[in-house]
Amino acid sequence: MKATDSLPRIWKAKWIDPELPHDSDKRQPASVLRRRFNMENTENARLYITCHGLYEASLNGRRVGDFVLAPGTGNYRKRLCVQSYDVSALLRTGINELSVTLGDGWYRGSVGIDGMNNYYGTDIALLCQLETNGTPVLCSDEEWEASQQGPTRENDLQQGETYDARMEKITDWHAVSVLDLRYDNLVSDESVPVIEQERFPGKLLRTPNGDTVIDFGQNLAGYTELHVTAEAGQKLTLWHGETLDENGNFTQKNFDPGDRNKNGIPQKLDYICRDGENNWKPRFTVFGFRYAKVETDIDLTGAEFTAIAVYSEMPQTGFFECGNTDVNRLFLNSMWSMRSNFCDIPTDCPTRERAGWTGDAGVFAPTAVYLADCYPVLRKWLVECRLAQHEDGLVENIAPVNNKGGMISNMLQGSAGWGDACVLVPWALYEAYGDKQILEENYNMMCRWVSFCEKRARKTRPHNLLNPYHRYLVDEGFHFGEWCQPDVNNTETMKKTMLTGAPEVATAYYYRSSSLLSRIAGILGNTEDEKRYAEIAEGAKKAYRYSCTKDGKISSDRQCEYVRPIAFGLLDADEAQSAADRLNDLVAKNGYHLNTGFLSTPDLCRVLADHGHTDTAYKLLLQEECPGWLYAVKRGATTIWETWDGVRADGTVHDSLNHYSYGAISGWLFNGVCGIRLCAKDLCIRPHPHPSLGFAKAEWRSPVGTIQSGWKYEDSRLIFDITVPVPAIIELPDGENYEAAKGDHHYEVLL
Repeated sequence: MKATDSLPRIWKAKWIDPELPHDSDKRQPASVLRRRFNMENTENARLYITCHGLYEASLNGRRVGDFVLAPGTGNYRKRLCVQSYDVSALLRTGINELSVTLGDGWYRGSVGIDGMNNYYGTDIALLCQLETNGTPVLCSDEEWEASQQGPTRENDLQQGETYDARMEKITDWHAVSVLDLRYDNLVSDESVPVIEQERFPGKLLRTPNGDTVIDFGQNLAGYTELHVTAEAGQKLTLWHGETLDENGNFTQKNFDPGDRNKNGIPQKLDYICRDGENNWKPRFTVFGFRYAKVETDIDLTGAEFTAIAVYSEMPQTGFFECGNTDVNRLFLNSMWSMRSNFCDIPTDCPTRERAGWTGDAGVFAPTAVYLADCYPVLRKWLVECRLAQHEDGLVENIAPVNNKGGMISNMLQGSAGWGDACVLVPWALYEAYGDKQILEENYNMMCRWVSFCEKRARKTRPHNLLNPYHRYLVDEGFHFGEWCQPDVNNTETMKKTMLTGAPEVATAYYYRSSSLLSRIAGILGNTEDEKRYAEIAEGAKKAYRYSCTKDGKISSDRQCEYVRPIAFGLLDADEAQSAADRLNDLVAKNGYHLNTGFLSTPDLCRVLADHGHTDTAYKLLLQEECPGWLYAVKRGATTIWETWDGVRADGTVHDSLNHYSYGAISGWLFNGVCGIRLCAKDLCIRPHPHPSLGFAKAEWRSPVGTIQSGWKYEDSRLIFDITVPVPAIIELPDGENYEAAKGDHHYEVLL
């Protein structure tokens, strides 16, 4: 049973508050609401429901839908999603009972990088309307009753949940209050639900310090289901973490928020047992974890613990396999970090911040479209970007916004490469899906962002005024720059950027967004805009080339400053080749380690391979030392880490171990290693094979049909097997090009 995308014609339901007056600073039990009602006709029955907080609804003891953490997240002040369920099969003639349990969720629970409470309000309220054949038969109103004496004693998305199974039979009920709340922010939910997905049985182990720990074998976002036999009143506590420390003991140090979150992030479940068999899983919390530390006096003989992955319903569409098992694991790690962080919206990590950082989505979207059908999730998130855009066009670094702002916070917004996600993500979706609607929906936001950058560019720092194109040079405003570069103090670099500007990064992105926007305007038939943004892009290119190159030549020891202009098209063909050659030299000199950061790493291998340096691209891919993609794999990682050395050589752990950003390398496995490149509905297959893998094959269940591209080395031959669902151009490494019809194609190249 799934939510559908509609609203009732008329709201007759009232907003009702189930809680008695309380101290809002204290964590509250989940509220349970119920209403008994009589039904004569159960056909074409539909329940419309939303809330402040999170809801789980049941009709006659059977759960309504499978949406976990409904109604989802967002800027509730401007947009609150309503779900609609066909509940005909759950109803019966005669007496029925609708029960709804409400948790704190994103509305008033701990959220964001600061772990704030009550961000949207202190109330918790329900709105629901049951209709048959379009006629309301039951509405939330003053006739309902509620209780806070149910089994869920505390709940919080980040902190965890406390459940007392002895309190499952509720006898203490009271009246509800009708609240005068808004209806004008209610919208139909057009995304996909967050649901329970893969399940991983846990294995009990004893750590060196004597703790009992469960290893689920996979880092994921979700929660633990338990099955134990116990006596009434016995308690079991589970603390969830991503890794073991250097001594093999359970730890949560790698997502310790420090001063940002006074409450900490315990990721804790407390369960108080009933007599006999106990089967339970939480409703209103989600964690990032692979391990759980157990504290209990219960005999765990025969106990079962299962980790349940929870993420948005988005079927896997990308499949990759090659002759190197570590690269295959790297691909799976990318997939799992995406799953862990696509929980209604794309977030950075499922532990500390859980924030919709624009920069993360911007760099990963071109990869995400290969891996899974993520269109609905990214489309919903782009709505949040639009809601977070300022009047002057600035796009916040996080959407939905989850901080209280203030002068300093407002100053540190609109970073290049972050705000540009408002252009980059719709473009990635358009290239994959070929649907102009995503461009139309976000066109105004893109235009306003580029206009904001245009105003920034007009304010030039004195030392850059000699640039004849300085009105297109972006050296003002806050920018993270090339964030998270290895061997660089990124905090000091950011401070320097604030003092002197970041024209290399910011002007390059000004060019990238304005040039893409010109193309988008043309696709949408806005010819005047197409011309205007092309002129802006040309000005930004000239400004960049004057300040950041010497007649198209780059002088830098940082790899990112070669990758970016090549990838963005800021250099002509000869200049790009020369820059790629220099980049190749820098990588070789660095022992075939990358030193690119957050923004340019996704393009590194592609830029090298496309310019004849395939050997170097593969040496980077297969690099087992830090920094390198296979370092984490060799350390037993099952997800992508936030930093290259998330677990250091001495075993010290730090930062998140579940960030998808550097997993963008998996995009190159598809568009580089196997060469699958789709621009709207134009398909090109341009593989870059290399003997170090032996073979590689990719399958993409794309919007135009299933695409397969594979190659293998066999004796003195390089064999290609390619299947295309539409006519395509196939470009092989020997320089031969083919216009291929729909169907299967086999090629052999002599080595």
